[in-house]
Amino acid sequence: MNKTSISPASWAVICASILTLLLYVVPFLHPISYPFMLLSTLVHEMGHGVAALVVGGHFESFKMWSDGSGVASISGNFGSLSRAFVAASGLVGPAIVAMLFFLAVKSDYRSRVVLATFGIILMLSILLVVRNLFGVFFVSFMVFLCFYFSFGSGQKYSRIALSFLAMQLSLSVFSRSDYLFTDVAMTSAGAMPSDVAQMADALLLPYWFFGALCGLFSLVVLAYGIRQVFK
Repeated sequence: MNKTSISPASWAVICASILTLLLYVVPFLHPISYPFMLLSTLVHEMGHGVAALVVGGHFESFKMWSDGSGVASISGNFGSLSRAFVAASGLVGPAIVAMLFFLAVKSDYRSRVVLATFGIILMLSILLVVRNLFGVFFVSFMVFLCFYFSFGSGQKYSRIALSFLAMQLSLSVFSRSDYLFTDVAMTSAGAMPSDVAQMADALLLPYWFFGALCGLFSLVVLAYGIRQVFK
């Protein structure tokens, strides 16, 4: 009789899921989740910046602060659809990156390549757009982690590390879900219209509609990514 075995990729996702659950339910582990909250801010704001480049604009700078807030400064002559696309990309960017990470988990080699690529992209972002000391410090820390698990002695855990990052990013939109349903974003740079408010202004629908839509999109991407791992 053949026994069904669990693939290394599946084990990696299972371990990452357990670690993520522990961070949410065990009170004294909550501080450990702080860097991953910052990671979600980083990918969120980078999503805005990359989207601006895609529609022909400019990604001027990126700043983030220790309270988890961040701002991507962009410029360009954007129409309504482009403005909505740039605003939405911050909200769904982490989920898209998470899906790419999940797809790479099926191979040790691909896991290391994706971690190394992510680290190189972050290193370039320090040179090109990161413009405050805390941002430089945190992004440098993420570069170190990516290279440690792709080239260093941690590479034997590359699948678990990548799965954990994917899990954190895919759930990040829900860890601060109130942001999906507010028209004002409070950052260390001051109050400004939230992403969903900017989408509502561009597309003339209620901001809560776009919040629900982005949340649903993130759930679908999470389900798809995990399904591909266990397939």
